[in-house]
Amino acid sequence: MEIIERPANKLNARKFIREQVKAIAKAVGDGSAITALSGGVDSSAVTLLGHKALGKKLTTCFIDNGLMRQDEPAAVAKRFEKLGIHVQVLDARDTFFKALKGIRDPEKKREAITQTFYKKVFGSLVKENGARFLLQGTILTDVEETVAGVKRQHNVLQQLGIDPQEAFGYAVIEPLLELRKDGVRKVAKALGLPKSVYQRMPFPGPALAARVVGAVTPENIELVRKATAIVEQELESVKKFQCMAILHEDQFTGLREGKREFGRQIEVRCWKSVDARTAKPVWPAPGVLKKLAKRMTEEIPGVVSVTYNIAPKPPSTMEAV
Repeated sequence: MEIIERPANKLNARKFIREQVKAIAKAVGDGSAITALSGGVDSSAVTLLGHKALGKKLTTCFIDNGLMRQDEPAAVAKRFEKLGIHVQVLDARDTFFKALKGIRDPEKKREAITQTFYKKVFGSLVKENGARFLLQGTILTDVEETVAGVKRQHNVLQQLGIDPQEAFGYAVIEPLLELRKDGVRKVAKALGLPKSVYQRMPFPGPALAARVVGAVTPENIELVRKATAIVEQELESVKKFQCMAILHEDQFTGLREGKREFGRQIEVRCWKSVDARTAKPVWPAPGVLKKLAKRMTEEIPGVVSVTYNIAPKPPSTMEAV
């Protein structure tokens, strides 16, 4: 099925909202649906569209997969409670780490997350709630990168020939499929979401698993989680599309207190972009990078090296794996 793009500069956000609310209500009919809220602009916009269309017939869930940023589950739930939307936080950390155990290949990690999310976690939720539909925030860039083989986005199914009804037992509704990130931000703002949400940095579907080169263990995730918090704090005032910390697999030689120490390396990336199709590195002031490196090596045990990515997209990609 060909997807016709709706460019942000030609998008009537309020008209789009009316159309999607009507389409969601028609698709679900007398049934019920679940939305998977992660706190990013895509899932947040879909959650608002779903609640406008379905009201109490929509259940909103935050899946705590153990791969999110610092304090993310509680913060997202609290933010949406203020908007009058109750969020069920489901603890699925053990399930995801078990599924990822021993997997090193990036695409196999993404596939493990996809299968765990749709089949095990949401499959159980659907049975418990009796819902027949899942609302999710797939956007056009997700589909393009997956179909082109750049990287598998966990939320792309039908475009790869996967029938969710047959594979998982429920249908998937994707209201944002014709939009790119800038269009979603426009819709999210028109929906009344706060600026902290509609201007929020993108965060990958596989979450911090996409920022660990090699094995996804609780220890590696905790390390990159701490690094992510430092990067986002120190680059908060820098004008950007996205920034991130990436944990490399190899050990590097370091020196601490006069003794050699084999430790870990964190790569920092910071991008300027409009829709994530292309991107250029941001050049923070040397003092900012110096402070960032100092905090990384002093506050995170075992980190002895901090690097900064200066390659554009393409040939680089925004996420490392």
